[in-house]
Amino acid sequence: MSTSPSLSAAAPLVPPHACASRMGALLLEAGKISPEQLEQVAGMQQELGMRFGAAAVCLGLASEADIAQALARQFDYPYVRRGEAALAPQLVAAYQPFGPQAEALRAVRSELMLRWFARGHRALALVGADPGDGVSLFAANLALVFAQLGAPSVLVEANLRNPRQHQLFGIKARAGLSDILAGRAGLEVVAPIPDFPGLSVLLAGTLPPNPQELLSRDSCALLGAELERRYQVVLYELPPFARGVDALAVAGRAGGVLLVARKHHTRLASVSRMAAQLALAGAEVVGSVVVEF
Repeated sequence: MSTSPSLSAAAPLVPPHACASRMGALLLEAGKISPEQLEQVAGMQQELGMRFGAAAVCLGLASEADIAQALARQFDYPYVRRGEAALAPQLVAAYQPFGPQAEALRAVRSELMLRWFARGHRALALVGADPGDGVSLFAANLALVFAQLGAPSVLVEANLRNPRQHQLFGIKARAGLSDILAGRAGLEVVAPIPDFPGLSVLLAGTLPPNPQELLSRDSCALLGAELERRYQVVLYELPPFARGVDALAVAGRAGGVLLVARKHHTRLASVSRMAAQLALAGAEVVGSVVVEF
């Protein structure tokens, strides 16, 4: 890690990031330390041969959490701390990326990469059998871990009956998928997530009286093709299978579907029926997950 060169009294003032490590520049950019503190830390780093982060903690100018977050940004692994973003606290991939739940999400991501996306596919639908199966929350967390992988990703909220993603991501209600399919909006309504570069969310939009008909239109297939052209990973959150057959059209066009069941809630028979009907619609069941949240 680079160190700050010494400056003579007559030397011209240079921007702090020009004489500090990348870690120092990130802490400065985040407002964790001041320019004066940056030079103080850089001096200690150079004098004692310490890492910049260790020197900052030793001087009491930054916390271990500050250093961990800056290190994550240094390696393009974004996450946020509580109170620093509008994201819902249930998004463990955003707030607790090193915990066991996030590790389980990354394991699912790895399996999907091997079983599905490595085969050239870009779209995957997520669906549960019944309301309360946890699909919305799982889809949001899965989208986050794909973004943390560095793959440009978009989460499409194709649940036009009971949408939740605006609450989870802290996005104000706006036009979305239904408005695009009805010809009332374009892709400008896709919302990028500021704290997670590469991740965008297409909300459900205006709740329509005819969700099944909207999702069955040719415009839905055209939209899907355009999203696959723009993003490496396109995740569709589908409505509960028990609430109608909206899921069939989208899952068939996505090509693959991941079944989501909730522990002590979802019945095995319901999952079996859902898998059989999705297969008849032309969707490949890539796998299944059991969630506990």
